[in-house]
Amino acid sequence: MFDFRKHFLLDPSVVFLNHGSFGATPIPVFREYQRWQAELEKQPVEFLGRRITALMAESRSILGNYVGTHADNLVYTQNATIALNIIARSLALRPGDEVLATTHEYGAIDRMWRFLAKERGFTYINQPIAMPIASKEKLVEEFWSGVTRNTRVICVSHITSPTAIIFPVEEILRRAREAGILTIMDGAHVPGQIPLHLDSLGADFYAGNLHKWLCAPKGAGFLYARPDAQKLVKPLVVSWGYESETPGSSVFVDHHEWWGTRDMAAFLAVPAAIEFQEQHDWERVREACYQLAKDCQNRICELTGLSPLHSPHGDWFRQMCT
Repeated sequence: MFDFRKHFLLDPSVVFLNHGSFGATPIPVFREYQRWQAELEKQPVEFLGRRITALMAESRSILGNYVGTHADNLVYTQNATIALNIIARSLALRPGDEVLATTHEYGAIDRMWRFLAKERGFTYINQPIAMPIASKEKLVEEFWSGVTRNTRVICVSHITSPTAIIFPVEEILRRAREAGILTIMDGAHVPGQIPLHLDSLGADFYAGNLHKWLCAPKGAGFLYARPDAQKLVKPLVVSWGYESETPGSSVFVDHHEWWGTRDMAAFLAVPAAIEFQEQHDWERVREACYQLAKDCQNRICELTGLSPLHSPHGDWFRQMCT
């Protein structure tokens, strides 16, 4: 088994199991985070006024290679919840429209949709997904039965937070594209846990966290928007990037990257987190974590007589389970 405790700042008296909430940052990645903070403090005006645009572009390019898209389709956000709020608040939903999700969504995102539904008059629906899940095909059919002629948006988790299940989102996305329904993926638990290629996945919008399974510093997440869907996105914070006429720049990035003065160090340290995992053969680490989680689930089921939330066949989870 791998000995990774020495690479983290975690309290040695604690066995840390909850990377799914906030994660822990490896020492070299944390040092890179602090190095960027020190760089800012040496020359704050030069750093934020002259250097930050190029530095952020370089960081987004490395992240884009990691998640399978061009840097101009990405903007950094502090977390997936902020990214999803940007999208949800941008869409011109009105009375009679429906947003379809599942009963497995993250509580903060349920609250976001209920708040906006109350304010704007559309309907937010959590389509029930029966337990245990028998097959991916049955899950898709069960979810799709909630689609009506009023469904304008589908918003589902790629990996669910309350139940840790990897949803068969590819088929849901394919059907939605054919039906002309906008798709929003909550991928908070995906980067660093399972491979991700955003361009081939086909979601209109995708939100991810980098402070969980990728082990980047807290305050590092991203929003992805497919090129032909970017025009729908309105800035959550209107600042200097709006009405920008920088030659060769991306309007999507200009409108959403600059929020005024803030600490960008967590974003700039993301390449160090990606490099750390590459240097430590993270494919093997993830597989070892999966085997531990699988063994743990089996033993708990034996002890309690409870059943898993899914069939024993197929990849339903990776590094966390219920």
